[in-house]
Formats: sequence, structure tokens, C-alpha cells
Amino acid sequence: MTSTKTTTIIIALAFGAFAVACGDSSGPKADPSPTVPGVGTGTGGPGGNGPAVVPLGAAANYVILAKTGISTVPTSAITGDIGISPAAATFLTGFSLTLGAGAAFSTSSQVTGQLFAPGYAAPTPANLTAAISAMETAYTNAAGRTLPDHIELASGNIGGLTLPAGLYKWSSAVSIPSNVTITGDANDVWIFQIAGGLTMASTRRVILAGGAVPANIFWQVAGAVTVGTGAHLEGQVLSQTGISMGTGSSANGRLLAQTAVTLASATVVRR
Repeated sequence: MTSTKTTTIIIALAFGAFAVACGDSSGPKADPSPTVPGVGTGTGGPGGNGPAVVPLGAAANYVILAKTGISTVPTSAITGDIGISPAAATFLTGFSLTLGAGAAFSTSSQVTGQLFAPGYAAPTPANLTAAISAMETAYTNAAGRTLPDHIELASGNIGGLTLPAGLYKWSSAVSIPSNVTITGDANDVWIFQIAGGLTMASTRRVILAGGAVPANIFWQVAGAVTVGTGAHLEGQVLSQTGISMGTGSSANGRLLAQTAVTLASATVVRR
């Protein structure tokens, strides 16, 4: 004769098996979505997730800043100021610059803003020196962040993924062969540490969702950054090498390169 205790145990075991078979929420599940797991509360902003923002300092005054050259194949549309140093104004090519006698900046019909070079009147040379130093410091700051939330995510192929706030690290190149979504609120922060290059395929897009803003997205890239024809990028690009914007491409944020920036009928807006 079966005891009451034994009967209770049998019923409990049977119920547990039934719960597992029915997908009880207490058990682990495979996530079929391409969304990357989120991270805990960070210091990006009040109540924000992810790491602390990367301070851009004086480099934040420019939408495009480079050391060796900035070129455009007309007609590009740039919103914000452009700066180059230590290379001279002659390395601002394709802009058809207008420079008044003794002026501290030049202008271009392709730029809603001003263009600065070290040979212009004071205080431009000192301002550019400070901005270039700040750009290099910002790169080092972003590259030096530790304890990444994601390492070698998708082996560097992040196309099709949805990325929450966090610190991401790759030891080689990163590619965006299809649209990628960056999701979070306006206080969340993303830092992408990329030891190789960053390549966006033609017509692909970085899409912002949930209130994410380009000012809190940082692409720290040791190699070349290549944005394909008609592609769209969001965020602050800190490149140790060069940045190339293909024909009809666009970016919201800043392009900050320790070598050169090349534009081909591109649209860049400071955000």
C-alpha cells in the first residue's frame, strides 16, 4: 500500500516534469531573437546603462577633425565646423574655400559652419592644437576601457544584430553587411573597441531605437573606417587611421581621425 508521503512525492515529480515539458518560465530558454543580452546600470547618464561617456573635450567643437587631410568630392553637405592640424589649409581639398584677409576661418558652400587650419589667424592655431590633443586623449580613453560586456561578438560580423548599451571589444575587424540596430534610451552609452577596421556595406544602416542618441555612441577603431556607398552611420568615430565616406553616404555624429577623412558627396551632421 502506497503511503501518503510517497504519493505526494510522485505527484510533485510529475508536476515538475509537466512544467518543464510545457516551457515553465523558471527554466532556461533559447532566445531566438538576435538581440544581444543587456548590461547593468552604468554611468552614461542619470539612470543610464553602459559605460561612462568618452569625454571629447575640445574635439567636440568639430564635426570633422583630422591631422593629415580632409577631402571632398563635391557636392558634400557638412553641418558643423571642420578642423585640420598640423597639416595646412592646402590639405582641405575639394571645398573651394573662401578666406578673408587675416581671417581665423574659411568658409565653403558645402559646409554649414566654418573650416579651421593652423595657418589661420589666432586663436585658431592654439584651438586646433587643443582639439587634436583632446581627440587623441579621447581615443586612448575609449581604447583603455576594461571589463567589456561583450568580447568578439558574432566574430565581428554584427549585421542584423540589436545591440543594447555596453562595452564591446573585438581583437580584429568588424563588418556591417546588413543593418544593425542600437537600442536604448537617451542616457545609455555604447563603446565599440575595434582593434582592426570597421567596414559598412553599401546602402546599409546603423539604426537607432528606443531613444538612443549618437552623442553616446563611440566607435574606437584602430584600423580604417569605410562607410560604403549610400550607407548611414550613427555615433562618434574615433579612428587611429583614416575615415572614408562613400558616394551618397551619411553620418550623424562626428568623424575624428588621426590621419585623414575622405568624403564623396557625403552628408555629415554633428550630433
